Amino acid sequence: MGIDRESDIAASLQIGPTSLGMVRLYIETDQVELPLDFDPDEAEEIAEEFLAAARRARAMAAEGKGQAPKPGTGKGGKKR
Repeated sequence: MGIDRESDIAASLQIGPTSLGMVRLYIETDQVELPLDFDPDEAEEIAEEFLAAARRARAMAAEGKGQAPKPGTGKGGKKR
């Protein structure tokens, strides 16, 4: 399975702090429970990657509809 391939797998995602000062992503499907712990700095880096991916996805969707992307959303770069 690649990142750009659709799937019928449904999952629940929970995000929150642990008692040890970590940030946990908890992913659960009918068959798997997957806790992923990150230190706060790693969690912030991941959050930045999510935001960059969201900007790229919006730009791609706008291009697909023949619209120009909103300023600051192209190529996944940070807004300046």
